[in-house]
Amino acid sequence: MGIIITSEIEQKLKENFIKNLKEPVKLIVFTQELECQYCRENRILAEELSKLSPLINLEVYNFLTDKEKVSEYQVEMVPATVIVGKKDYGIKFYGIPAGYEFTSLIETITMISNDNSQLQEKTKLELQKITRPINIKVFVTPTCPYCPGAVILANRFALESFAVTSAMIEATEFPHLSNKYQVYAVPKTVINETVTFVGQLSEEEFLEKLLSLK
Repeated sequence: MGIIITSEIEQKLKENFIKNLKEPVKLIVFTQELECQYCRENRILAEELSKLSPLINLEVYNFLTDKEKVSEYQVEMVPATVIVGKKDYGIKFYGIPAGYEFTSLIETITMISNDNSQLQEKTKLELQKITRPINIKVFVTPTCPYCPGAVILANRFALESFAVTSAMIEATEFPHLSNKYQVYAVPKTVINETVTFVGQLSEEEFLEKLLSLK
C-alpha cells in the first residue's frame, strides 16, 4: 500500500490500467522543497501511480533549478503535473489532484494513453476551424463533485485541438489566483482571460464558448 493510494484503490487502478491503457504516458511533475504546501504529496502520488502500470512513466523536475524543462512545458507554478502522450497536448494539473479531482487525473491519463478525446465528430470538425491559441483554466476544489466533469471536458478539447491548452487549478492552493479571477464558486472556467462561467457545461455549450473567441 502506498502513502497516498490505499491498497483497495491500488488494486482497482491496476485492473483499470491493464484494461484501458494502450500507449505510454508520462507524468511530468514539477516540485520544490520549500514554500510549497503539497509538492511532496503530489510527487508521492505520481510515484505511486507510476508503479501501477509499465505504461505510466514518471519524470520529476525542480521548479527552481530545472529552468529548461520549466520553459519547455510552460509551467507557471507548483505543484504541477503535465501529462504527455505521443506529444505534449498542453494539459496540466496545478495543485494536487485529490478528492474528486483524482478522477480527473485518472480519466485524463486514460484518454491520453488512447489518444482519443471521445468528443463528437461534429465537435472535432468545428475544432479544426480554430487556429487562435485558446487557454482554458478550470478552478476546482477537492470536495466539488461537479468539478471533474468540467476538467475532463476541458482536457478533451485540449487533446483534440492543437490550438487549445487546459489547466486544472486547485483554488485553495492558489488563493492569489482565486482572488484575481474572483473564484467564489467552483467549477469556474476562465477562457483566454475574457470568457468566464461557473458550473459544468455540455460539450455543445463549451464548444460555443471556444468558437466565440475565433
